Amino acid sequence: MRSQLFKLLGDLPEKKSIDVSTLKIEEKSSFILETLLFDLNGIEAVPAYFAKPKQMNGKRPAVLYCHSHGGRYERGKEELIEGADYLQTPPFAEELTALGFSVLAIDHWAFGDRRGKTESEIFKEMLWTGRVMWGMMVFDSIRAIDYLSMREDTDESRIALFGMSMGGLMAWWTAALDERVSVCVDICAQVDSETLIKTQNLDRHNLYSYVPGLVKHFSTAQIESLIAPRPHLSLVGTADKLTPVQGIDLIEEKLSDVYKEKGAGERYEVFRSHSGHFETAGMRHKAIGFLKTWL
Repeated sequence: MRSQLFKLLGDLPEKKSIDVSTLKIEEKSSFILETLLFDLNGIEAVPAYFAKPKQMNGKRPAVLYCHSHGGRYERGKEELIEGADYLQTPPFAEELTALGFSVLAIDHWAFGDRRGKTESEIFKEMLWTGRVMWGMMVFDSIRAIDYLSMREDTDESRIALFGMSMGGLMAWWTAALDERVSVCVDICAQVDSETLIKTQNLDRHNLYSYVPGLVKHFSTAQIESLIAPRPHLSLVGTADKLTPVQGIDLIEEKLSDVYKEKGAGERYEVFRSHSGHFETAGMRHKAIGFLKTWL
């Protein structure tokens, strides 16, 4: 299944050694922040932030934080440091480093310091040239995990993926494709593709995540089943029109069966909030508890 999924993601770059430039190291109020520049894909440089606790030595668990979309192309990795109006406080750089975790966030195609070409232009150009925008974004995330595994201060057996909205999709897609991910937490990201078509909600989502031919071969639940039996928490809003509740029900039912079959029923949870497309205080509390338990 993974092999077929990768084929649907278009022509991906060859994996080569990762070149890393450290542009700046700053001491923030509660963590150390490294500003980095990567060569992950051989096409364009990838800016990143790496936040780590001040008071810890040796190897520590790490979180790859996947930023959201929100139409805020200028934000990108800054979301890790600054948060967003649809996220709880404090920002995740503070929240996660306070738990003793390191956190990496990259700018994805069209976001942050990678702005220039629009999302639409990137999507169309890649479609014409045999690439898939989502495939290239997932590829960068996988390469970001490669970087985390290279760091002497990272426990490569304890890497989590975490994200909201587009970042949540990135979290479960990447966790499904890369078995090195030990924990997955996604917020407002349980988008069942077939339900989205049936409820005529396709235009609520931007172009980035549309993979040619995907629905012919895989359902959302089938992709996410590749995460099992690793711990997976989905935080959803029952009034979130970007993730119709009928689809959430379908995914939860199928994944619950998969985890039970693998004897890991306690490792899969769906936390429902009577809310829309934003992180609630209850979601934040649940997410932090899940990471404390499993990472």
